[in-house]
Amino acid sequence: MGDWGFLSKLLDKVQSHSTSIGKVWLTVLLIFRIMVLGAGVDKVWGDEQSGMVCNIKTPGCKNVCYDKAFPISHTRFWVLQILFVSLPTLIYLGYVLNVIHKENKMRQKLQNQAEKRGLKLPKYTDDNGKLRYKGNLLYVYVTCILVTILFEAAFIVGQYYLYGFMMKPLLKCSGDPCPRHVECFMSRPTEKTIFILFMLVVGCVSLVLNIAEIFYLIGRAAMYRKHPPISPADEHKPFTTETFC
Repeated sequence: MGDWGFLSKLLDKVQSHSTSIGKVWLTVLLIFRIMVLGAGVDKVWGDEQSGMVCNIKTPGCKNVCYDKAFPISHTRFWVLQILFVSLPTLIYLGYVLNVIHKENKMRQKLQNQAEKRGLKLPKYTDDNGKLRYKGNLLYVYVTCILVTILFEAAFIVGQYYLYGFMMKPLLKCSGDPCPRHVECFMSRPTEKTIFILFMLVVGCVSLVLNIAEIFYLIGRAAMYRKHPPISPADEHKPFTTETFC
C-alpha cells in the first residue's frame, strides 16, 4: 500500500504536543491502523477481483459484478479514512509549530533586552517549552478533534452503507453485459471479515478516544477556572483559563 513512513514521522511529532489521551489515540492510529494496513491487509486482499469466481464467462460481466459490490475496495477505503482522520492532526501540528517558533523569538527578545516593559510575553508555552492549552490554541485543538470525530463517524457510516461489516461469500448481480442473474464467489470471505471487524473496532476505539479527549479538555478547563495555578511571575496578571497537556 505504499510507504507510510513520512506520515508516521509527522504524526509522531504530534505526540509531544498532545494530551495524554491524544498520545493514546496517536498510538492506536500508528500501530493498529497504519502498521496493520501496510503489513497485513494488502496481503489478504491482494487483487481481489481476480480472486472472485463467477458462474459465467461473458466478457466484462465479472467486472460489472465486482464494481456493483465494491464501488471502492476496502483497502483504498481505509487508506482514505486514515488520510482524512490524520488531516486535522497535521493542521494542528503546523499551527503548534508556528506558535512555538513565535514564542521562542519572544523569549530571545526578552533575554536580549534589559528593559522588558512593553514587550509581549509568551502566552502558550512555559519556560520549559510545555504547551498551555488556552485561548486560540485551545480552540484550534478542540476544533481539530471535532473535525476528526466527524470524519471518523462519516467513514464508519459510509462503510456500512457501501458494503456492510461482513464479507459475503456469495454475490449476486445482474445487468449488462451479463445475459442473466450471475452468482460470484469471493475468496477467503471469513479472513476478510475478520480484518473488516478489526478495522471497525479500531475505528470505534479511536472515536471514543476523541470524544474522551474533548471531555478531558472541558474538565481541565473547568478545574483551572475554579483553581487557577498562579506562579510568582503571574501573581499580578489578570487570570486566564488554561489547560496543560
